[in-house]
Amino acid sequence: MATAVKESLPGEFQTTNLEDKDAQISLDVPGQSIGVPQTLVSDFKQMKLEKEAQKNWDLFYKRNTTNFFKDRHWTTREFEELRACREFECQKLVLLEAGCGVGNCIFPLLEEDLNIFVYACDFSPRAVEFVKLNPLYSPARCSAFQCDLTSDDLRDNVPEAGVDAVTLLFVLSAVHPDKMKDALHNINRVLKPGGVVLFRDYGLHDYAMQRFKAGSKLGQNFYVRQDGTRSYFFSKEFLAELFEEAGFHSVANDYVLRETVNKKEGLCVPRVFLQSKFTKIHQSQSS
Repeated sequence: MATAVKESLPGEFQTTNLEDKDAQISLDVPGQSIGVPQTLVSDFKQMKLEKEAQKNWDLFYKRNTTNFFKDRHWTTREFEELRACREFECQKLVLLEAGCGVGNCIFPLLEEDLNIFVYACDFSPRAVEFVKLNPLYSPARCSAFQCDLTSDDLRDNVPEAGVDAVTLLFVLSAVHPDKMKDALHNINRVLKPGGVVLFRDYGLHDYAMQRFKAGSKLGQNFYVRQDGTRSYFFSKEFLAELFEEAGFHSVANDYVLRETVNKKEGLCVPRVFLQSKFTKIHQSQSS
């Protein structure tokens, strides 16, 4: 586990409309209230949550099917590397979507870019089935499989050093902090030297972090929702240290600050995300 680091605070906020928001997290989760609790969940319950993590995400997709998250049409705008990392325009990009959910990122990419092949994995078998049932899914352009990033070797389904880029969007936050580095080492093995990890996830002091009620805190910046799924809120210092210890070089790593507006409910709340880019260090660089 990464050692404790001094955490910086986010700064100015920009206003966005909820209808255009990329991260689909409910602002009105039942049973949650403002104020971050300090009492930790018992060790017994924490072990139970870890043991049942896959079941809880599978139940999440059983309840919500493909309707919870919006398609992420913003990825090529926010991460120009999805285009720029090619040597020539018609070069095929090989991408790993680590934690693909039901395909809200991969299918917009596949529609927009014909010269892309995507390996897509998720912790939830049910989510992977939804991906395979999508009319846009084609084995010629996409290979979807179930995988626990912290324990299953990605090389069983993805060639070693075989992908140009990895997207890790709102995924690492669901992993226990003690196992995050295992997931990053796993990703490192299938990424080409110089390849890039494109990261976006929940940042420290995000509004969702402030809404957890007493009895939901698992550890520092780590919480459990009512449905048993968990979420970590990252500082950029912690994230940078985590990636660097797993063999990556930080290219960009900063907070994305928004005020999410829900005109219907009359809500305007601060959202904090962490958006980052890390490249795999060449062996000569690390020696």
